[in-house]
Amino acid sequence: MRQVIPPGPSVGLVGVVVLLGALETTTSDGLGPAAWLVGIASALTLVTLLTAGLRGASRDRLTPADRITLTRAVISCGVAALVAGSAVAAPSHGVAPGVLVALASVALVLDAVDGRVARRTGTVHPLGARFDMETDAFLILVLSTHVAADLGWWVLGIGFARYVLLLLAALSRWASWLRGQVPARRWRKAVAAYQGIVLTAATSHLLPTPVVTVAVAAGLGLLVVSFGTEVLTLRRSALTVRHGAEVAVRRAGMPSPSVEAGVVP
Repeated sequence: MRQVIPPGPSVGLVGVVVLLGALETTTSDGLGPAAWLVGIASALTLVTLLTAGLRGASRDRLTPADRITLTRAVISCGVAALVAGSAVAAPSHGVAPGVLVALASVALVLDAVDGRVARRTGTVHPLGARFDMETDAFLILVLSTHVAADLGWWVLGIGFARYVLLLLAALSRWASWLRGQVPARRWRKAVAAYQGIVLTAATSHLLPTPVVTVAVAAGLGLLVVSFGTEVLTLRRSALTVRHGAEVAVRRAGMPSPSVEAGVVP
């Protein structure tokens, strides 16, 4: 009989609980209720979405690369807990920046590993790519929330950019083409990596505020360009598909099909 929760997500849930327990010792007063609440909520969300992804892919096991991504996801849940705890704690009882920086740095380093492992083991899969992407997006969202408390709420534009695009794709009947996938490009990956690096650097409080502000603002600008080109690529692809369909219809001697909802005008 199929398990309610596959082994991979189960390990992830246990991993988050163990990590939170370890982080409980990072301050004299512990993580606090807010940190535990956010950490456990993040873990349950991870388990739910990963289980749904595995079911949709008719799989019950993670690949070696997926396990690395799962480790990053567990760490990201820990980072989320620390950020939540720091947000409500008194300045003298907040979690040391070094702990946040260390965890985020490990997650960023592992981000450069899982893709290579997938290619070398011949286990590249759409689920793994999506899992990797959403883990990146969640970590960037959490870090941007933390940095926004110091630099301003405009920093949240970095963290919410991907989710705004997903929301538009889900709600836009006139633009179903937004739900498509663009080809992987190294410069897009570089832009995504830059967000994590610059936000982690900002979290460390080691650089002067003006320098950090410029670096983070540059990251936001690069992200806008990246998402802008992604939208344009999706639109061109949809137009190409529509044009090809119209040409095929004309060659068959049939009238052109009417524009349906969700088709690019």
